[in-house]
Amino acid sequence: MIMNIAENVKLRLVKAASESATGDVNSDVVDMAGFDGVMFFTVIGTANAGNYIKAQQDAAATFDDDPQDLEGTKVVAGADGEVVGVDIYKPLERYVRLAVTRTAATKVGEIYALQYQGRVKPTVNVVADTINIETHVSPDEGTA
Repeated sequence: MIMNIAENVKLRLVKAASESATGDVNSDVVDMAGFDGVMFFTVIGTANAGNYIKAQQDAAATFDDDPQDLEGTKVVAGADGEVVGVDIYKPLERYVRLAVTRTAATKVGEIYALQYQGRVKPTVNVVADTINIETHVSPDEGTA
C-alpha cells in the first residue's frame, strides 16, 4: 500500500536549464539499480520537428560502451514551452539518460528524473538548493 508519493519515488534534477542554442543536451546518467522505472521530463522552449527528446541506455555508467537510443521514445514538443517527457519501465540496461536533440535554436528547461517502484523505502527527496519536498498526512486546516 502506498502511503504517499514522496516516500515512494526518487526525484532528481539531472541537468540544469540550457540557454537557447542548437546541439545535443544530455542529462546526467541515472542508475536504475533498485528501481523498476524512470520518467524524465523537461520543457522545450521552441516547438520544431528537429527539437525533441529521446531516452538512451548503456551498460556502463560512463556511457562509453556505445549508448543506444530506446525505440519509440522520441517525443516532439507540440507547442512552444511545452513539457515533454518519457517514461521507461524496466530498461534492459542498468544506466539510462535523456538526450535532447536541438536542430533549431531553443532553450531547454531543467531536466528531472523521477524513479519509481524502488525496492528500498522511504526515499529522501531533499537535495540542497535543488529539490525540497515535504510530506504531510491529514494536515489540519490553518496557516500554511
